[in-house]
Order: sequence, then structure tokens, then C-alpha cells
Amino acid sequence: MASIRKRGNTYQIVVSNGRDMNGKQLIETATFTPDPERTDKQNEKALQLFAMEFEKKVKDGKCFSGQRMTYSSYIDIWMKDYAEKQMEQTSYERCESALRTIILPALGNMKLSAIKPLHIQKLYDNMLKNGYEKNGKQYSYNPNTVKRVHQIISSSLNTAVYWQLIEDNPCKRVKPPKVEKQVDVKHFTLEQAQAFLEYLDEPYTITYRGRQKHDGSPSDQYHEERCIPLQFRVFFNMALLGGFRRGELIALTWDDVDYAHNTVEIRKSAARVKDGIIIKAPKTFSSNRIVTLPADCMKLLKRLEIQQKEYRLQVGEYWKGEGHIFTQDDGSIMDISTPNKVFKKIIRRYNEDINHHEKLPEITLHGLRHTSATLLIAQNIDVKTVSGRLGHSETSTTMDIYAHALKKRDEEAAASLDILFKKHG
Repeated sequence: MASIRKRGNTYQIVVSNGRDMNGKQLIETATFTPDPERTDKQNEKALQLFAMEFEKKVKDGKCFSGQRMTYSSYIDIWMKDYAEKQMEQTSYERCESALRTIILPALGNMKLSAIKPLHIQKLYDNMLKNGYEKNGKQYSYNPNTVKRVHQIISSSLNTAVYWQLIEDNPCKRVKPPKVEKQVDVKHFTLEQAQAFLEYLDEPYTITYRGRQKHDGSPSDQYHEERCIPLQFRVFFNMALLGGFRRGELIALTWDDVDYAHNTVEIRKSAARVKDGIIIKAPKTFSSNRIVTLPADCMKLLKRLEIQQKEYRLQVGEYWKGEGHIFTQDDGSIMDISTPNKVFKKIIRRYNEDINHHEKLPEITLHGLRHTSATLLIAQNIDVKTVSGRLGHSETSTTMDIYAHALKKRDEEAAASLDILFKKHG
């Protein structure tokens, strides 16, 4: 039977829960706080009912440790015993960052079992309303960030249910903000893509200006003609013509290339973590794939391989490469941010050139992947083939992302039918 002890203005309920494997008695406790709005008789009745219900929960095996453990304490265990073992390193680090900066400041001090749907909903509302501050500036959270926070909280509390620390996951009763689908993905048109690829092969001029002369006359100017390094020309050709992700390209090694069949095999991806660049499995299982590239692109790739071998012989022991296609000067794997920076410079330089009347849109590097898919769909390549080249797990993913291109094809189909039946009218 439950034991009731008065402790100041509260009551402690103590119930024996058997003994552990070493014979030590297991004790479960709960605290009852009288309601000042009730009479002494009403509180006494409520206390007896609380004690009886608590004892039943203990005997039925429904007394959960989450009633005593804070969410912060639980997260320490969850990160070590679950997240560290189940998540990829990149996902783990993003999860740790979101917990440290967003989730734990709001929920960390709460008892695990005391977290209710309203507490979680309030966190999401505050994120969207107040945003966050960085370097003295105020920024807004987008719905995607709130959705990721929801996934982390829900995952952690699902595990708490599985470990029998709490009875139910309150996230089931909370809806994160709706994430609007992107209407159109920024990409090049066919003409823009052609102009971009042609520009990669064109030399460009860098102008240097000397110091201002003492007599006020114009300073001397020096001009130097340069070409875009071959490895970046190969990188951007492959990104556009193969639809590869940035990490997939950076992780490529020469043994992934099959010149006999004009193919490249994707079986790994590069990503940045706290300690540098790591090689991991591709984004999804279906991202493992073999992609056929145009013959001209493969010839360019072969040129790069020959150039790299010649350079290795020149630098000797300075070379620290491990067979990667895209490298730094010493042969080590290219930094994950490098292609983005070079791509932006090329687009900016193209648009500053007075010989180019039509400017290129300032798309992201990932926009080359979107360009590849959009142009294939425009050429009436079936969605399943496009999905396979991109490494999407479902054709529905491809259809959702490239709805704009598919819509245009649908309109063209309707126009074709209109012409066909007018001929027979």
C-alpha cells in the first residue's frame, strides 16, 4: 500500500516496486500539491485518489522515469545511445546544433513527461514570430527550419516512448507550419545553358592597374589572359550534363569512370563536418547509380585525367592525392565550398562582359542539376529515366520538383492534339 508523508506544503507518495537483480528495494515516489481553492476535506479526498492511482500505475508497470527526468538530461542519453549510432555524422551535427540553439533553451528544463503539445506549439510560434539574432542582426526562421526542429523533437520523444520513459509522444498532436512547394526552380534555359558551356572554353582578360603616378597622369595597366582551369570546366559540364549533386562530384574517384561505356558511377558523396570533409554514402539508396554522359564530356574528363597525371609527376612528393578527380593543388580532395565560389565568379564575369547582351540568371550551382532535368523533360525524355539519372527514390519526387517543366509538356501535348484534329477537320 502507498505510504503518504507530509513534506511542508506538499505530500510525498511512496510505493514499493519490488527489488532489482541485486535484491535492492525499488522505490517510486510522486508529489501531491494541495489546491488552495479546495477545502481541506476536498484536498484529503484528492490526495487519497492520487495515491491510489499512483500505486496502480506502479503495480501495472506504467510508472515512467520521464516524470522525474528533465528533457535536457534525457537528450544527453538520447544523443549518446540513439542519435550517435543511428544518424549520419552530418545529420547528427545538424541535430546537435538545433538542440543546443533552439530546442533545449525552450524545453530543456521541463520534465520529460510534462512536455505537452501546447509547449511545442508555442516554440514553433515563437520561432516564426521572433526569429533569431546573429551578429547584432535579426533574421527570420523559414517553415523548413521549423519542420526540421519538429522532426528532431518528435524523433527524440518517439524513442522516449519506445524506452518506456513516457506514455505518448505529444508531437502527434502538433502540426508544424505548412511548407509551400516551390513553384519554379531556378535554372538555365537551353540557350543560356549553351552560352554558359561555351563560355567555359573562352579565355578571359584580367586587368591590373599600377599605383597612381605623382604627376596625376593615369596609372599603367597590365592585361593578362587566362582560361578557366580544366577541372572546373569538367566539373560544371558534368553537373549540367549529368545532373549530379555537388557532393557526388567532389567524392568521385577515377575508378568510378568507365570510358568504354561513357559512364560514371555514383556510390559515395562528400560532405562537410566539424572536422573537415568526409566521404559518406549517397543521399539515399537510389542515389547509387550509373549515369551515361555525352561523348564530348567524357573526352574532356579524359583530358583532365592526363593533365592530372602529368602534374603529379611534376610535383612529386608534394602530391597527397587518393585518386579523387577534383582536387586541391596537393591532390587532396577539393573543398566542398570551392565549386560554388568559382561558379558565382564565372556568372558574374560573364554578365560584366560587354560582348554579352543577354545576361545569365544568377542561379545556384545546384541550379545546373535542375537545368539538366528540365531540359531532358523538355526533350520528351520520360520521367522514369530522368528520375533514374538524378538518383531520386521515387518518380513522384521528380514530378513534384519539376512540375513546371511537366506542365509545359502537357500544354504542348494539348497543342499537338489541337493541330492533329484540325488537319482532319
